[in-house]
Amino acid sequence: PRAAGAGAFAWATFPAMPTRRVYCSAAHRDGQLFVLGGCGGGGRALGTAEVLDLPAQRWTTLPPLPTPRAGAAALALGKQILVVGGVDAAQSPLASVEVYHVDEGKWEKKAALAQPSMGISAVQRDGAVYALGGMGADTSPQALVRVYEPAKDHWQPLPSMPTPCYGASAFLQGNKIFVLATTSPLCTGGRQGKLPVTAFEAFDLETRSWTRYPSVPSRRAFAACAMVDGVVFSLGGLQQPGPHNFYSRPHFVNTVEMFDPAQGVWRKPSRTIRMKEKRADFVAGCLGGRVVAVGGLGNQSCPLDSVEGFSLSLKKWELLPPMPTGRCSCSSCPAPSLLFVIGGVAQGPSGAVEALCLRDVP
Repeated sequence: PRAAGAGAFAWATFPAMPTRRVYCSAAHRDGQLFVLGGCGGGGRALGTAEVLDLPAQRWTTLPPLPTPRAGAAALALGKQILVVGGVDAAQSPLASVEVYHVDEGKWEKKAALAQPSMGISAVQRDGAVYALGGMGADTSPQALVRVYEPAKDHWQPLPSMPTPCYGASAFLQGNKIFVLATTSPLCTGGRQGKLPVTAFEAFDLETRSWTRYPSVPSRRAFAACAMVDGVVFSLGGLQQPGPHNFYSRPHFVNTVEMFDPAQGVWRKPSRTIRMKEKRADFVAGCLGGRVVAVGGLGNQSCPLDSVEGFSLSLKKWELLPPMPTGRCSCSSCPAPSLLFVIGGVAQGPSGAVEALCLRDVP
């Protein structure tokens, strides 16, 4: 399938969230966008839960999360929204798992994780939820993998990841969960993890075993990852000075690294496929057969509003319409032919909800 032309993209602006926030968790289900928890202006975790009815363009405040939290994993499972881990108002990792019943309009506590964890990566397949990695109370990354079956309300441990990591990008492709570890801007309460981890691994759901792939070639913090047509992209970020270069400062980069699972190698980076803009702490996603990079921080005094898209067939980045509200540290949520960019930081915490979408081009 050909990637959509640059002219096919446009922004839809929705009413602002009643509560401005960063590090919130979002899930899309059946024309509704649920936004849960996060941090407000004071940096404390919120219990706030709000839902945007997309056709009506109207927000409704839901009963609050029983456990206020930021940086949690959230997924829509049938008529339930599952919220896993995160950090509490005291910035301690949580083991707590809670479910919002959409029809009944109420929250229910579920089986907790065996260990408190923030920055969990979660994917679902066939109604089961896989929760990978995270950061525990001692601030070290975890290699834990666990699967949740809603009917049993039980977390079952699976073989651990070869490399412990938190805030990783996880992509489901066929029977495999690909996990790309990059240090991400998690709400760690100012506690810094170690150097960026650059591991790249896959868990086979049939054999329940891990495969290690070559690591991401360059170490960058606050990079973003996406997968399109089976190709994994690691984009941008803040390049860390090398261990022997004491004078260089971290700097924004427009690096693009691509891994082709069929070939089993990272392609030689080429100058011609670098992003147009150097950026870190931005949203990356897949829309219209393209990898898109949205907003973030760059060499400007305020967050970026620029947006670009990469087409595998054309092997180049093209500018797409700018995001109406320039922001970094946003939450994102994919939906059919939409990529929601939610909250984040503009001047302070933002209430903006905007979606990059595909126009109906005749």
